[in-house]
Amino acid sequence: MSRESTVVHQQYINGEFVSGTGDESFTSENPATGETLGTFERGTTADIERAIESANAAFEEWRNLSHIRRAEYLWEIYHELKERTDELGEIVTKECGKEISEGRADVVEAAHMVEWAAGDARHPHGDVVPSEIPSKDAYMRRKPVGTIGCITPWNFPVAIPFWHMAVALVEGNTVVWKPAEQTPLCGQVIAEMFDAAGIPDGVFNMVQGFGDAGAEIVDSAAIDSVLFTGSAEVGHEIAGKVAQQPGTTCACEMGGKNAVLVTEKADLDIAVHSAVMSSFKTTGQRCVSSERLIVHEDVYDEFKSRYVELAENVAVGNPLAEDTFMGPLIEERQVERFVEYNQLARDEGATVLVDRAELDPAEIPDGHEDGNWVGPFVYEIDYDDAGELRSIREEVFAPHVALLKYSGDIERGVEIQNDTPYGLAGAIISEDYRQINYYRDHAEVGLSYGNLPCIGAEVHLPFGGVKKSGNGYPSAREVIEAVTERTAWTLNNSKDIEMAQGLSADITTDN
Repeated sequence: MSRESTVVHQQYINGEFVSGTGDESFTSENPATGETLGTFERGTTADIERAIESANAAFEEWRNLSHIRRAEYLWEIYHELKERTDELGEIVTKECGKEISEGRADVVEAAHMVEWAAGDARHPHGDVVPSEIPSKDAYMRRKPVGTIGCITPWNFPVAIPFWHMAVALVEGNTVVWKPAEQTPLCGQVIAEMFDAAGIPDGVFNMVQGFGDAGAEIVDSAAIDSVLFTGSAEVGHEIAGKVAQQPGTTCACEMGGKNAVLVTEKADLDIAVHSAVMSSFKTTGQRCVSSERLIVHEDVYDEFKSRYVELAENVAVGNPLAEDTFMGPLIEERQVERFVEYNQLARDEGATVLVDRAELDPAEIPDGHEDGNWVGPFVYEIDYDDAGELRSIREEVFAPHVALLKYSGDIERGVEIQNDTPYGLAGAIISEDYRQINYYRDHAEVGLSYGNLPCIGAEVHLPFGGVKKSGNGYPSAREVIEAVTERTAWTLNNSKDIEMAQGLSADITTDN
C-alpha cells in the first residue's frame, strides 16, 4: 500500500483494510524534523467492536489448526522482517526518533520473537506428572483463551507488538491490536505484513487510535485477555478494570525508576560505560532506562568525573546518522515533562552537574529545527530516607539522571535501590560475587543485570517487573501463561477405580 502523506490509512479488520466509522484522522510526525509521515483514520469504539466481532468469529477455525500450521503464517513474517531490517529500521527511527542502530535492533528483536514463537510450535507442550496411582496418567494441556486485546507503546513500535502477538497467535488465539498513536506508520507496516502472509480473515485485526479505542478493548466482555505495555498509570487502570470482569485476565508491563548500583568493588570502566548506556540510550525513553545512579562513596568522585564528562559530550543529533548516540524526545509534551522534573530536582535541592536540556542551536542538525531536541540533565542530590524527594522516585522517561552517594555495605546500596514504588529493572556493577549475589536475592526488580547496562531484552527471557511496575509478563515465554488456559488431566487406564490420598472408592448401600 502507498504510504504517501496524502493517503489516509485505514483500519485492518477481518482480513482487509477498511474505512472506519469515524470521520476524524490524525497524523504521524517525525520527532526529529516535525515532518508528517502519514495520515491515519482515528478508530472509534464501533471500529473496535467490529474488530472484536471478527476476531471472535475467526477463533474456532484458527484454534483447530495445529500449532505448526499456525506458525507457518508467522514464518512468512519472520523472513520479511529479516529481509527488510534496514528499511524497516529506518521507518522506526523516523517515527519514534531513536538512533538508527536502535531502529534496526527493534526490527531484529521482532524477528527474534517471531522466530522463537514459531519455532516453539514444534517443541513439547504440556507436562506429564507422575500419579500416585500406577494405573493413572496425569498430565497438563494448554488451550488458547480466545481473543486477545493488545495495547502497545511507541518506543518499541515493532518489537513489542510481536512480543504480544506472535505467541498469542501460535498458541491459537485471535488478536485485536491498538498500536500507539505516536507510531501508527509502524502499525501500518505490520498490518501489511500480516495481510501479505495470508493469515485467515479475522485472526489479526488492527485499529489505529487513541486512549478511547484502547479503553474499549479493555472494557469489552468479548475480550478474554489484555496484554499491555506502557505507563504505570494506564496499566494500573487496566488491571483495575479487568479485575472487575470475571473471565478476563491481563498482563501489564509498566515503567520504572530504575537504578544502576555501583559498589566500591566496581570496575569503573564497566560502571561508567554501563551507566551512560542505561541513562541515555533511546534518549532515556526505555521502560528500563536508569534515572538513578547509586554510587559508593569510595568511588563516587572518580565515577562522577568520568560520567559527567561523557554526559557533557554525548552525541545528540540526527537519529539517522550512524554517529548519533541520542535522538529527540518523542513529542513536545514529553519535552515539557522533562523540563518540569528538571526544575523539580532543583527545587528539591539538587546540585546540577550537566544541563543540556535546552540545546545550543549549533547542536541541532540542519533541517531539524522543528524536532523535540534535548540533551542530558544530570544532578547530584542527597538521598532522602523519608521518601519525600519526588525527583528520585517518580519516572520521568527522559535523560534526567540523579547521582546518589551512599556509604556502608551492599545492604545499604540495595536498600536505596529498593526505595521506590517501582520495581522493573536494575543493574549492579561489582567484581565481588558476594555483593552480586546479595543484590540478586534482595533487589526488588523483575529484571536484573550484572556488570552490564540496565537495558536489553533477550526474547526467550521473561520481561516484566514487580511492585508498581507490573502484574505480569506480556512478553517472551511467560506470555504463554497469559494467553492460554491450563487443564490438568487424569486418565484411568484400569477397569477399577482407585483414588489418591487413600480415599475409598467403595460404594456402600443400606444392604
